[in-house]
Amino acid sequence: MKKTRIILCGACGKMGGNVLSLLASDDEATAVCGVDLYPREIGIPVYPSFADVTEEADVIIDFSSPVELKERLEYAKAHKLGIVLASTGFTQEDLALIQEYSKSIAIFKTANLSLGVNLMQALCKAAAEVLGDSFDVEIVEKHHNLKKDAPSGTALMLADTVNEAFAGQKRYVNGRDGIVGAREKSEIGIHAVRGGTIVGEHEVIFAGEDEIITISHSARSKRVFAVGAIRAAKYLPKKGAGMYEMKDLLAEENS
Repeated sequence: MKKTRIILCGACGKMGGNVLSLLASDDEATAVCGVDLYPREIGIPVYPSFADVTEEADVIIDFSSPVELKERLEYAKAHKLGIVLASTGFTQEDLALIQEYSKSIAIFKTANLSLGVNLMQALCKAAAEVLGDSFDVEIVEKHHNLKKDAPSGTALMLADTVNEAFAGQKRYVNGRDGIVGAREKSEIGIHAVRGGTIVGEHEVIFAGEDEIITISHSARSKRVFAVGAIRAAKYLPKKGAGMYEMKDLLAEENS
């Protein structure tokens, strides 16, 4: 069987290391090279930019940051490669750029690559549809003290999922401070905690009269995200131009 050939962007970071560790025993995929602003010896060729890459590949996994996003997308377009965007913190301009390039290449983008989080997403949508406005919704997310963006992309994804049950009419309140008055039914509260080495924890709280339902997920290792990225990388080369996410992959795997 021909292996899926991967260019790993952010190869020298922690997530890059997790991906390479998993690929070492993977019979279906391999990393042909890496791209990183600070190249070092990691067992595969690593280049400071995509302009230096000479290896042939099938797909890009991007675990870097939104910086130089256009360079990656342009390389993928020029070489007819799919790209798995595994980072968060994209601006509205970044998202518009991603959407534009998806007309030419296959792009896999999700706020969280964990299978568990994507199951949580489906459960939260079902809960919101059943419980409706009789329950208030609050989201609490916790991450390590080096995370740069808040709230997390996963928290926003979960909020958007819940909001689908309300036709997008809910507004997001990021934390509360001072005399804010009684909570309004139109709110979804989102609260960010940063500390230590917390990998990623998310709680969606449905608080009703005399009862509370909490749907939660806790990642104990970054490897769960690497596993998802590799699954996405194997899935994407068979797809045409467009936007793809974990629910598309799972639907195909379970069809």
